[in-house]
Amino acid sequence: MPENRASASMHHEVIIAGFGGQGVLTLGSTLAEAAVLEGREVVWTPAYGAEMRGGPSFCTVIVSSSAIGSPVVASADTAIIMDRLSLPKYQRQVRPNGALLVNSSLVDTAEITAAARWYAIRANHLAEEVGDARTANMVMLGAFLALTRLVRVEAVVEALRHTLPARRHHLIPLNEAALAAGDRALAASAV
Repeated sequence: MPENRASASMHHEVIIAGFGGQGVLTLGSTLAEAAVLEGREVVWTPAYGAEMRGGPSFCTVIVSSSAIGSPVVASADTAIIMDRLSLPKYQRQVRPNGALLVNSSLVDTAEITAAARWYAIRANHLAEEVGDARTANMVMLGAFLALTRLVRVEAVVEALRHTLPARRHHLIPLNEAALAAGDRALAASAV
């Protein structure tokens, strides 16, 4: 039975940006599904370029304990930046008291100018250490969960059973390891 966290008033808006093939949309949909499993109100809005792989990929997720008035995220509480080209655009959309999580495997942190708090997560490197470079998105999600405690890791693992096709369910333990690597990485990355 999912823990009902909706009793505490909360509202969190997230921007997730990168390029096609990095699992940006999977990260967003998994977070959204986990929040639904925990009884929250959720809006997940995906967007991507004309190209499937290599083109810009972007989504927003709003998680709230009450009804969500608008699906538009003009300024985010947190931005998760997976690649260098997304940083200039989306770092400016983080609220002054918000946080920026950056995949420092692909982003030069010297280019960070706008965020009040930022965290460098070597997502690609950590994903390779876990055993599959394709889990960099789950490393970033693990770091996000460690930062925000927005949903429980157990809810994310359950959400993966909904968001991943059945033929990929054998990869869930690998994704769990990537989530844990992101959780550990956050503590070492605060700036």
